[in-house]
Amino acid sequence: MSEPGRRQQEIPRESMTTEEITAANPGPAPKLNGQVTLADYDPRWPEAFEREAAAIRARLRVPGRRIEHVGSTSVPGLLAKPVVDMLLIVPDSADEAAYLPILEGLGFELVIREPGWYEHRVLRKYDLGLGADAANLHVLSDGCPEVDRMLLFRDRLRRDAADRTLYAETKRFLAQQTWEYLQNYADAKTEVVEQILARAVHGT
Repeated sequence: MSEPGRRQQEIPRESMTTEEITAANPGPAPKLNGQVTLADYDPRWPEAFEREAAAIRARLRVPGRRIEHVGSTSVPGLLAKPVVDMLLIVPDSADEAAYLPILEGLGFELVIREPGWYEHRVLRKYDLGLGADAANLHVLSDGCPEVDRMLLFRDRLRRDAADRTLYAETKRFLAQQTWEYLQNYADAKTEVVEQILARAVHGT
C-alpha cells in the first residue's frame, strides 16, 4: 500500500501498449475496434453525477474522502461520450478493502487496476439513465498529482472558450478514426491535453 496522505511523485503518463491495457483489466480487456460515439452536451449529466455521488457519500465512511465530477461531461457545452466521469479521492487507493465492497454494493464493478500508476483504480456502473450510458469512477489517493491535473484541466475547460473549442474539435476528429481499444483514443488526445494544461498552469 502507499502511504496515506503522502504526496506522490509525478509519474509521466505514456501511451499504453496492448500488453499494458490487458494487464490493467482484471478481466478481458474490452475491444472497441471501431469509432468513438460522442454526444452533444446533456444538461442532465451533472444530475446523474450528483445522484451517484450522494449515494457514495451516504455509504462510504472513509475519512477525508472527496468526490468530484470530472471529464468532458463536467464541462457545460462540451460534447462527450455519454459516460459520466467521477473522481473519488481516498486516503489510500491501494487499500481496496476500505472502499471496494461498498462501491460494489452500489452497483459499481472494478474494471481497471493500475498499481504502477498512482495505484489508480476505475470502477464502472452501467445503465445510469439521465442521458448517460454509464459512469466511470476513478479512485486516487489524497495528495496524488493526478488529482490536481484532472481538476485543473476541468476548470480550464469550464472557463476558457478557446481551449474548450480546441478540445472539442480534437475529440471530434479523433472519434472519426478507428481504434482497437478506447484507451488508444484517450492516449491520442494527450498532446492537446498537455498543451491546455500548460496554459492553465501559466495562466495564459
